[in-house]
Amino acid sequence: MVLQNLNYPLDFTFKITTLSSDFNINDKNGNYVAYVRQKMFKLKEDVVVFNDETRSRELFRIKANQWIDFNASYSLTDVVNNKNFGRLARKGMRSLWKSCYEILDANDHLKFEVNEDNAWVKILDGAVGEIPILGMFSGYFLNPSYTVKDSSGKEFFRLKKMPSLIGRRFQLDRLVDIADEDETLVVLGLLMMVLLERSRG
Repeated sequence: MVLQNLNYPLDFTFKITTLSSDFNINDKNGNYVAYVRQKMFKLKEDVVVFNDETRSRELFRIKANQWIDFNASYSLTDVVNNKNFGRLARKGMRSLWKSCYEILDANDHLKFEVNEDNAWVKILDGAVGEIPILGMFSGYFLNPSYTVKDSSGKEFFRLKKMPSLIGRRFQLDRLVDIADEDETLVVLGLLMMVLLERSRG
């Protein structure tokens, strides 16, 4: 299956009442898009995308291809049709300064690259976060953003962490039209990337 007719921007809102990293995805009108659940106590990342919070129907699965995540990649699978969409790959050395990921298709061809827009935001967030009391509020004014581009440099999506006390909300906007299959590939990759980036602070 593919994601279709999505009304952007999409809001990713993390639940604060569960131990696992669960979040809801809603469109600009507040309509439900999906529910994302990261399985706990797994040696390798295992993320399930459900139709809604009841978890009655599994739509997609995202799994790490290795234990060590310095250069880890994550397979993106359509569970309904047992179809491989592609994978998200974290660029370990390049991500030391600015977070950088590659999104590859089912044939392992590079389709898109995701780059953090300003590395200083992450550095300042880490520094301010160590300051007593003030550090508690860094999530209100130090929020990174990420841009999805193709090999020619054309921009397709922008993902932003929104101001909040505990970094519980992200917003994804589509900048230009894109084929449904490519859109699904990018959105699935960004779901995993949000979980990875949020866990790093």
